[in-house]
Amino acid sequence: MKLTIIGCLGGYPANGKATSCFLLSSHNFNLLIDCGSGALLALQKVISPLQLDAVVLTHFHADHIADVGVLQHFWQLAPGDKKVPWLPIYASNHDIENFNKLDWPYSTRKQALNFSKPMEIGPFTLSFFKTKHPVETYAVRIKETGNQNELVYTADTTIVSGLNEFIDGAHTVLTDTNFFANQKGPRWHLTTTETTDLANNTHVKQVILTHIPPFGDLDKLKYEVASKLMPNIKLDVADEGAIYEL
Repeated sequence: MKLTIIGCLGGYPANGKATSCFLLSSHNFNLLIDCGSGALLALQKVISPLQLDAVVLTHFHADHIADVGVLQHFWQLAPGDKKVPWLPIYASNHDIENFNKLDWPYSTRKQALNFSKPMEIGPFTLSFFKTKHPVETYAVRIKETGNQNELVYTADTTIVSGLNEFIDGAHTVLTDTNFFANQKGPRWHLTTTETTDLANNTHVKQVILTHIPPFGDLDKLKYEVASKLMPNIKLDVADEGAIYEL
């Protein structure tokens, strides 16, 4: 599977870069995961949004869904051939007000995520884990048909029981690393120290830091993770347009 970073900032867009959004491609199937602020413009640098096959939303915070509305308008109004007649958008139906907004005339249709067992969406099998965040949020583990290299996207979370087990054995983890090690006060995201511990204890081969802060020294952010990370684990800081082959 090919993973393309569309947006990687947490909270708000800055310096021309979008918030959380990731494109997974396999066997001519394009799956968008989250669609944060600025994501639609960034996505158009990679593919036409009309060539998406499906969208999955991990939760309904604005930095993960802000561009869903303009994606719907694009699908409704933009000229060009649509890959599918209606674009399905998968999300939790527990927040019914936000879930119902995923229906849009001549463009998108809401689809409820199934958290009780793995879901097949195109060539991908998705499993979900409820994280610890102010709103209902789910990490997602993704397996591609015929590929042993699995991807986990933590979505937004702080440390929570069961997260290690959910990640364990995956090849790559996209981890919410929004805070430096010295973060004080309430934490609804992982610190660099917590990301390092998570990676070291889950037998992953690659860590990609995402939901990164739109301010501060990113070299320091990376160093705080790298300084205690096991040497056999590859480390990257997500950046718009970066591509990973898993």
